Amino acid sequence: MEEQIQDQQSPMPDVQQLLGVVRRRRWHFLLPLFVVWLAVWGASWLLPSVYKSGTLILVEQPAVPERLVASNIDNDLQRQLDSITQQILSRTRLVQIIDHLNLYSGDRKRKSPEDLVEEMRGDIEIELSKGDDRKLSAFNIYYSNRDPKMAQLTTMELANLFIAENLEQRQERSESTTKFLQDQLDQAREKLAEQEARVREFKDRHIGELPSQTQSNLQILGGLQTQLQAQEDSLNRARQQNTYLESLIGQYRSMETGTKSPDGGPVGLAAIDRELDRLRAQLTDLMSRYTEKHPDVRKTKEQIASTEKMRERIVAQMNAAGSSAATDGTTASAASNKSAPLLELESQLKANRAEIANRQAEIKDLQGRVGEYQARLNRAPLMEQQFADITRDYDQSKAYYDSLLAKKNQSEMATNLEKTQQGEHFRMLDPPNLPVKPDKPNRLKLCAIGLMLGVVLGGGIAMGLEMIGGKVHTEREIKKVVPFEIFAEIPVLPTVAEQQATRRGNLMAVAAAALIFLCILTGSALTYLRG
Repeated sequence: MEEQIQDQQSPMPDVQQLLGVVRRRRWHFLLPLFVVWLAVWGASWLLPSVYKSGTLILVEQPAVPERLVASNIDNDLQRQLDSITQQILSRTRLVQIIDHLNLYSGDRKRKSPEDLVEEMRGDIEIELSKGDDRKLSAFNIYYSNRDPKMAQLTTMELANLFIAENLEQRQERSESTTKFLQDQLDQAREKLAEQEARVREFKDRHIGELPSQTQSNLQILGGLQTQLQAQEDSLNRARQQNTYLESLIGQYRSMETGTKSPDGGPVGLAAIDRELDRLRAQLTDLMSRYTEKHPDVRKTKEQIASTEKMRERIVAQMNAAGSSAATDGTTASAASNKSAPLLELESQLKANRAEIANRQAEIKDLQGRVGEYQARLNRAPLMEQQFADITRDYDQSKAYYDSLLAKKNQSEMATNLEKTQQGEHFRMLDPPNLPVKPDKPNRLKLCAIGLMLGVVLGGGIAMGLEMIGGKVHTEREIKKVVPFEIFAEIPVLPTVAEQQATRRGNLMAVAAAALIFLCILTGSALTYLRG
C-alpha cells in the first residue's frame, strides 16, 4: 500500500528507468545528439571570424602640482572623454579612417558610406576604468575586424586620435580661456585708464583742496596766522616808532629854536631815553621768542644802536652849545650840527613810513592767503565726498583689473603647461595587440551549446518513442497498468542467437558512442586551439 502511495506521489522516473530508456533507445539518443552537435559545430566554422584588438589609454596627471599651476579648463574627464568620443565617432572622422585604412573593402559596393560608418561604430568599443575615488583613471579602446592586422592598425589609429584630440582640445580651450581673460583685461585696463584720468583731472582742478591735503592745509593756515600775528605786531611797533620819530622831530625842531625842558636839558633827550627803554624791553621780549638772526631782532638792535648814537649826538651838541657861542663861525657850525640829527630823524621817519606800508601790504596778502586756506578747509567735506565718489569707482576698477591680471597670468602658465604637454594628458600604456584568436564567433561556446542541444533533442526523442511505444518494461510501469499485487516475475530466457545478437548490438552501440564522443572531443579541442 505504501509503495502505491509512493508511486502515485513520485511520477518522475528514477535513474534505473532513465538508463533503461537510454539502453533500449540508444540509437535514437546518439544519432540526434551527434547530428545536432555536428550541425552547430560546422555552422560555427562557416561564420566569419572577427578579431578584436585593444589598447589601454592611461590618464596621466600633470607634471607640475596643481597647487602651483592650476588648470584653466574643465577637469571633468568623463565629460571631456565623452566630447572626444563624439568627435572621433563622427561621420567625417570615421569616413576618413575607412578611406585611409581601406576598411570594409568588400562591403563598399553594396553598402552606403552611412551604413559603413554605422557598422564601424558598432565595431568600436570604449571601456572606462575608474579608481577608488570614482574618477576616470584609464580607458580601453577595442576594435573588431575580420582581419587581425587591420584590427590592430585601426585600434592604433583610434588611440592616436584620442591622444591627439585630447591634446588639441585642451590647448584650444586653454588658449581660449587665456584669450578671453586677455580681452577682459584690455577692457578693464581701458576703464581703469578712464578712471585714472578722472582722478587726475579732479586732483589737477582741486589741487590743494584734496582730502589728503587737509592736514597740511591746517598746518599752513596755522603758520599763516602766526605770520599774520607777527606782521601785525611788527606793524604796531612800526607805528609806535613812527609816533616816536614824529614826536622826536617836533621836539628837536623846538630845541633848535631854544626851547628847554623843565629840568634844563634838551626837550628831545627824555623822549630818546624813553624810546631806548622801550626798544630794550622790546628786544628782551623778542629774544625770548626768536633767535638773534630773526629780522625783527636784528632790526630792533639796529634801532637801539641808531637811537643811542642820536642820544650821544644830542649830548655832544649840548656840550658844544655852551662853549662855542663866542664867534659867529662857531655859531654857524653849531647850527649846522643841529641840522644833521634832524635830517637823520627825517630819514628814519621816511624809512619807518615805508616799513609801515610794506607791513600793511604783507598783512593784506597774508589775510588773503588765510582766507583762501580757510575757504579750502570749509570746502573739505564737499571735496572729500566728491573725491570718495571718484576714487570708489577707481578702487573697484583697480581691484577688478588686478584680479583679472592675476587670473590671466595664471591662465598663461596653464596654457604653456598644456603646450609643453606637461598638463593632464592621455598616454598609451601598451600598443594595440595583434589578436591571434577570433573574438567572434565563440566557437567553443557554440560547440558546448550544440552538445547541450543534442543531448536535449536525443533524450526527448528517446523518451517520446518510449512513451508512445506501448510496452511495459518495469514493475513500476506494471503497477500503473494492473491494479494487483505482483507475486512472481518470469525472467527473460533468450536463445543463443538472441544473446549473440544482443551482444553485437551492445558492442556496436558502445563503439558508436565512443566514436561520437571522440569526434566531439576532437572537434572541441580543435575549436579551443584554433578558436
